[in-house]
Amino acid sequence: MNKNSKPYKWQAREQSLGYMINWAARLFAREMDEALRPFGLMSGQLPVIFALADGKPQPQRELVRLAAVEQSTMAKTLARMERDGLIQRTPDPNDRRSAFISLSSVAVDRLPDISAAVAAINAKSHMHLTVENSELLLNLLHGVIKGLANNE
Repeated sequence: MNKNSKPYKWQAREQSLGYMINWAARLFAREMDEALRPFGLMSGQLPVIFALADGKPQPQRELVRLAAVEQSTMAKTLARMERDGLIQRTPDPNDRRSAFISLSSVAVDRLPDISAAVAAINAKSHMHLTVENSELLLNLLHGVIKGLANNE
C-alpha cells in the first residue's frame, strides 16, 4: 500500500450526524455541569430531577426506564444523590426489597434555580437558530432517537 493512500476514506466529521450530536452533547454536559455546580448537581443527575420534580415518588426501576440508563448507572447516581442530600428513599410497603425515591426538601427548594439554569443553557444552545429551526431540530432529534432506540 502506498504510504500516501488511506485504507478508508472517512467522512468529514462535520458531516457525520453521530459525531456532531456527540459533540453537541459533550458541550451541553459541560455547560450544564458548570451551571448546576452551585446547586450540588451534575448534568447526569438531571434525568432523576426531571422524573421526580412533579413530587411523585418513583421506584428505581422506573427511573432507569425514564432515564434510559443501565441499572448500575442509576444505582450509582442515586447513591451519590442520597449522599448529597438530594433524594430520599421510602420503603415500598408491598416489596421489602424495593423503595420509592423522591426529592429531598433541599432539592425541592432548589428546583426553581435548577429549572432556570437548565432553561438558560437551552436558550444559549438555540441562540443561532430561528424558532422554526429550533423546533425542526428537536423534532428531527426525536426521530433520530426513535430510530436508534430499538423501537422503545
